[in-house]
Amino acid sequence: MDEIEGGILAAIPASALVLSLTRSAIKMEHSSTWSIDKENPVDDLVICLSGSGRYLIDGAPRLMQPGDAMLIARGQRFQGWNEGPEIYRGVAQHFTLSLHGRHDLLTQMELRPQVRLSRWSLLEPMVRHYRQSAPPASVTLGQHHLFMVLLIAFIEDAFIRWRRDAAYPMAGTDAMDLAVMKAATMIAANPVAEGIAAQAVEAAPYNADYFLREFQKRIGLTPRKYQEQQRMERAMHHLEAGMSVGATAAELGYADPYYFSRMFKRVTGLSPRDHMRRVERSRHGRLLALDEPDQAARLAAMAKAGPAG
Repeated sequence: MDEIEGGILAAIPASALVLSLTRSAIKMEHSSTWSIDKENPVDDLVICLSGSGRYLIDGAPRLMQPGDAMLIARGQRFQGWNEGPEIYRGVAQHFTLSLHGRHDLLTQMELRPQVRLSRWSLLEPMVRHYRQSAPPASVTLGQHHLFMVLLIAFIEDAFIRWRRDAAYPMAGTDAMDLAVMKAATMIAANPVAEGIAAQAVEAAPYNADYFLREFQKRIGLTPRKYQEQQRMERAMHHLEAGMSVGATAAELGYADPYYFSRMFKRVTGLSPRDHMRRVERSRHGRLLALDEPDQAARLAAMAKAGPAG
């Protein structure tokens, strides 16, 4: 079955994330004579391709091996060395990641500082390409976009929770925007969990009734309805990947497939089977060659005509 893209960053609009690569990529190629002891004024993501490297990060020991990714936060003292004999190869990238260019996103999260990348079989060729194609003294648009993919993969694997004690950098709309974003990402990351909408509201540093109104104002739905919408997006993914209605209902926590079908229609406007008929018409009815208004008109005409033969 196809994998669902629905991690902790899924609900953040792409335009809200501002990634800056503050220098060209560091193509690590370290023998047993290599050692380093420094601090960086920005965040640093290190990914190991071969060999192994040892570090002390603020005094805590870490061992980097192929497929491992490690975040060295800004201001952290780190010492590194290679005990050899194999060359320690990888890539390191200095960066900042903010929301709307104002709020440091990573400081709002509790992250594991080091992870084995769960999608390493897919990411390893990307990391090798990133390392090999990096200009020696500049940053390209392609490098920027590719690093965003690698950084998101690290965050999805390293994320533990949103920090409740993270400072809200501004009062007013900026702080509320950030709180709503956190709540929406909590829900989108795990829409099947019972009570996730209530937990997201409880985690916000505002009166619950006030926050509910502000959430609906920004998202267009209450947290509970937003959770149902996210659940049904997962349902559509499962159905389109070939799962039956009953299996999809069970996967999303519905004991009664008939109740699931009613909820699906309430949210999407179509029953699960009607949704799949529409998908099949789109796949095989040559609709993709048409613009969106023409697609809608063709689908409406096909639905009115009913099934062929």
